Amino acid sequence: MWRVSDYAFECLVVGAGPAGSAAAIAARRAGLEVLLIDASGKRRDKTCGDGLTPRAVHTLRRLGLESALPGYRNRGLKLHGFGGDVTAAWPDGRYGTVGSASPRVVFDNALVEEAAKAGATVWQDCPATGVDLRDGRIRSVTTARGEVAVKWVIVADGVRSPFGKLLGRTWHKSEVYGIAARSYCASPRSDDPWMHSHVELRDGAEAARAIQPGYGWIFPLGNGTVNLGCGALSTDARPARVNTKKLLVQYAAQQREAWGLGPEQDVASALLPMGGAVSNVAGPNWALIGDAAACVNPLNGEGIDYGLETAVMAVDLIAGAGKAADLTLAWPLALREAHGEAFSLARTAARLLTYPQFLPLAGPMAMRGLGGRYLMPAAARLMGNLVAEEDKDLVARAWRAAGRVAPRGGVLWGVD
Repeated sequence: MWRVSDYAFECLVVGAGPAGSAAAIAARRAGLEVLLIDASGKRRDKTCGDGLTPRAVHTLRRLGLESALPGYRNRGLKLHGFGGDVTAAWPDGRYGTVGSASPRVVFDNALVEEAAKAGATVWQDCPATGVDLRDGRIRSVTTARGEVAVKWVIVADGVRSPFGKLLGRTWHKSEVYGIAARSYCASPRSDDPWMHSHVELRDGAEAARAIQPGYGWIFPLGNGTVNLGCGALSTDARPARVNTKKLLVQYAAQQREAWGLGPEQDVASALLPMGGAVSNVAGPNWALIGDAAACVNPLNGEGIDYGLETAVMAVDLIAGAGKAADLTLAWPLALREAHGEAFSLARTAARLLTYPQFLPLAGPMAMRGLGGRYLMPAAARLMGNLVAEEDKDLVARAWRAAGRVAPRGGVLWGVD
C-alpha cells in the first residue's frame, strides 16, 4: 500500500500545539492510525496570552477534554482606557459563560498527553525536515527519526509554519498582522476573575506619548502569576514602528502598583498572521489548520479556539471524504464557509486601527458614555469570538450582515 519507508501511518499531524493535539485526538476517534510530531520537547512554549475563551472551553468539552482545563475560571473582559472602564461578562449563549487561562507550557503538554491516551503515537523533539511531494500529494515526510509514509497530513506547526512553507504556504503581509510580546509576572491578583485589556496603549508613561495601534493585556492565571503582554497591528504599508519588548516593560511599569507585579519573566515576542491572510493551505491529501492557516482573530490575536475548531473540521473532512478525496479546494472552501465573513469584517476593522489618526479619535467615544455602555460590550463579544450562527440578536445580525459585504480580497486562504 505504501512505498518503502521507515514508518507508515494513515495520518501524520505536524505540530503538537492545541490544534495539532486536537487533530490527533479527533483522528484517532475517527479510527485512523495517527503519528503526532513536534520539533520541541515536552516543555514547548509559545508567545501567547494564554486566555481560553468560552468558545475554546466549549470545544474542549465537545472533545471530552475538560480534564485539560486548569481549575482557574474567569467571567469575561474588563476594558480600560481613554477615561473609561467597561465590564463585559461572557454572554450566556451557545458557548457558555465559562472562560479560563493556562500557561501554554502546561496546557499544550496536557493536550499532548490526552492525544497519547487516545492512542496516537507521539514523537517530540522531532522536526519534520523534508517532504516527498508528487503532483501536490504528499507521499512521505522526512523527520528526525526517519522517513514516514502517509495517507493524510495535517499541518499545525504554528505561525511561522516551517513545514507549511515546504508545501508552498505564503503569508501575505499586505493584510493586517500582529506583533506581540508576552511575559509572566507574580501578582497577588492572580485569582482575579476577569481578563483585563488596556486599549489605550502608549509608548511611554507620559500622556503626551504616541498611542499605539494595539492594546495591552493582563490575564490572571490563578497560579500566583499573570500573563502580561502587549500587541500592535501592522501592515507592510503602515508598519507599527514599535519595539514590543520595550513597550511591554513600559506597560508593566505603568501597571506595577495596581497589580503588585513582580519582575517580567520569560519575555518572548512573535509576529502573527491573522484573518486567513495566507495562501496555499491545502493539497490533495494535506491541510493547514490553526495558526499555520492564519486562523486568528484580527481584532485580538485569539487563535486557540479556531485552532481547536479547524482541527475537528479537517478530520471530519478527511474521515467523511473517502479514498477519492482531494482537499486542494475543499479545505479552503470549508474555511471560507466557516470563518470567511467574520474574518473579512474583522480584517477591515483591524485595518482602521493601523491608521495613526483613528484610535485617538474613536477611543474616547467608544469607552465613554453610550459607547462604553453599549458599543464596547458588543465589541468585547466580537473580540471573544462569541457570536454563534444561531444567535438572532441585533449585534449578531449586524455582525453577519457587515461580514457579507466586507471586502474578501484574494488572499483569504487563496491559491497562488
